[in-house]
Amino acid sequence: MALNPYRSKCTFLGRLPIGADLYESIRKFCQDEDIKVGKVTAIGAVKNATVAYYDQRRKKYHTIKRKKEMEILSCVGNVSLKDGKPFVHVHIVLGDDKGKAFGGHLMPGTTVFACELFIEELEGKALDRKLDEKTGLAVWAKDSVLV
Repeated sequence: MALNPYRSKCTFLGRLPIGADLYESIRKFCQDEDIKVGKVTAIGAVKNATVAYYDQRRKKYHTIKRKKEMEILSCVGNVSLKDGKPFVHVHIVLGDDKGKAFGGHLMPGTTVFACELFIEELEGKALDRKLDEKTGLAVWAKDSVLV
């Protein structure tokens, strides 16, 4: 197995304002800072959420919306390039007032109540996303495959 080497270049820490769109805030920051490869994590709470589930047979995303207050239990993702521009891919798990978890692929439409965001920009070869015919997804190009 061959892994591409990366080193931490810069870590950005900050709080998102109440009412911000979580996905769009991450996307815009990464594009404004021209982050080509990196990782994203966040903690906090949201007023509502929009996530997506990928149907592997139909090769299509299905949007799921929850209009309730929830805690961010886990929010992790990466930054790479798609069509030459920074692209953010983030998954989120949220917990409700009954302790039930809900999650998926973070989409625009998730409204921040409180959020502390960590974005680590990495030095190393930029990872390009290309359409994979087998999955129907824009995944890291073949030169990023581990085996």
